[in-house]
Amino acid sequence: MAYELKMPQLGLTMEEGTVSKWVKHEGEAVKTGDVILEITTDKLTNEVVSEVDGTLLKIVAQEGDDVPVKGTLAWIGKPGEAVGGSSAGDMAASAAVPFVPASAAATAGPAAPAKPAKDKSVIVIGGGPGGYVAAIRAAQLGAKVTVVEKQYLGGTCLNVGCIPTKCLLHSAELVEDIKNQGKEIGVEVEGVKVNFPQVIAHKNEISKKLTSGVAGLLKMNKVKKVDGEASFTAPGKLSVKKADGSAEAMTADAIIVATGSVNAVPPIPGIKENPNCIDSTGALSLESLPKSMVVIGGGVIGLELACAYAAFGTKITVVEAMDHMLPMLDGDLTKIGVAHMKKMGMEFHLECPVQSVESSSVGAKVVCKNKAGETVSFEAEKVLVAIGRKANTASLNLDAGGLKNDRGRIIVNDKMETNVPGVYAIGDCVFGKAQLAHTASAMGEVAAENIMGIPAEYNEKTNPTCVYIEPEAASVGLTEEQCKAQGISYKVGKFPMSANGKALILNGGEGLVKIIAGTEYGEILGMHIIGPRATDLIAEGALAIGEEMTLDEIIATIHSHPTVTETMREAALQAEKRAIHTSNK
Repeated sequence: MAYELKMPQLGLTMEEGTVSKWVKHEGEAVKTGDVILEITTDKLTNEVVSEVDGTLLKIVAQEGDDVPVKGTLAWIGKPGEAVGGSSAGDMAASAAVPFVPASAAATAGPAAPAKPAKDKSVIVIGGGPGGYVAAIRAAQLGAKVTVVEKQYLGGTCLNVGCIPTKCLLHSAELVEDIKNQGKEIGVEVEGVKVNFPQVIAHKNEISKKLTSGVAGLLKMNKVKKVDGEASFTAPGKLSVKKADGSAEAMTADAIIVATGSVNAVPPIPGIKENPNCIDSTGALSLESLPKSMVVIGGGVIGLELACAYAAFGTKITVVEAMDHMLPMLDGDLTKIGVAHMKKMGMEFHLECPVQSVESSSVGAKVVCKNKAGETVSFEAEKVLVAIGRKANTASLNLDAGGLKNDRGRIIVNDKMETNVPGVYAIGDCVFGKAQLAHTASAMGEVAAENIMGIPAEYNEKTNPTCVYIEPEAASVGLTEEQCKAQGISYKVGKFPMSANGKALILNGGEGLVKIIAGTEYGEILGMHIIGPRATDLIAEGALAIGEEMTLDEIIATIHSHPTVTETMREAALQAEKRAIHTSNK
């Protein structure tokens, strides 16, 4: 009898998967190891391979079907060979049985109030990290939810932002470690080569897995997806333009605007006309590695990509109009980060605003005016324009919707309510909030809960800022500069990564932990880290601020050894002049 291809169990808690795409079709020959289909489970897309040679005789589960673990997917065998087991009809019936995965129950959050007499309907405009989280949370609470997305699920973050950038940075980190630390730790590699097309291919693969996973999560929570571009026709009323040119009028009990942001293009002569001027999206999809690049802007986006390309071997020149970079970080962290980037060969020109971009035989010439008022220029194959992002609301017709805004940034309160009853806005498209994926998600949950009758407010005081330069940096709460500006009495504890065993192993001990606490009570006001695992460690600082913890409470918490987490406790000890492994001066 033919071989029965079954739904694999890809994790201990997995109970079913969704057939997202058949790679092979009925009648096609398959070999052992060939990818037969793709399945989605939770937030990941996985490939299912054949364990036998033969012909794909019969596909039992169709694309979009939910199939339990060990349920039949297809039959593989010799042409004409009999197939057994469940028929397609039986399989469809099996897949139709309601199923609530344990993972969904575990993450459902606070218990929902009793359902209203009539289920609420919610439309979410945008399927990024704010929109899809808001949709899922509203659905968990009993709403009938529709997501309108004009381009791709996952938004900027999963497709052309956070995740792709970190893929490039991971590749870059490996190159840096092999080149700079390999010989020292006994790993000698000759001829380290960057296969740039493969770097981009890996980035694309990870993005695809996560975006496909978002689609699976929406389906699991019974969220309807509509492909199209939404715009307001009146307060609380939408028109959705479909790909075929048709338009559909839509309305709901509540609308959540989650359209995110787009790269801002400064009004600098020559930028738009030069094809070698790229934004962050372009920098994540280059076909070949440029030999040189000028980065306009010393913020997070520009410097993260600059670090990646510098590690790959691109000559990087950064020009910044201000007298400092990374203004969101504590000054001590910035100093360490800039020093490392200079060691990577990057050049920095501060107080050097760009005047124009001209054509060049190399690619482009960036003309600037330096601090002394002199005209200086820098030539490179590519120019990365990274001067920030702006709200993606131009096509929403905010005026027709009656939504108050500041140059396209929608004004909301801490409940994420706009001035129009029943209309909410979250994420990068709102005014005065942090433009980060994790803050968008937090706002999405707040909006959904308020819509469904659960009082919730967005509080940014525990919001961490993470900067994936080399070494990575993270910050939460007040910086020392902010404490001074606000007249807050504070004390500081510092601990160098060079005194931590795990950090010494990981990157030679480069970095610092800095804790800022109130003078009288020792309450944690801010925590700032640069060094190995900084973006993971910062969660302890966010928790400490959120729970109003003190230095004594951090000190009383035993931190495991040998880990980089020990630096947190050591910094707290140093603030109290009790440091064991560093000076108390």
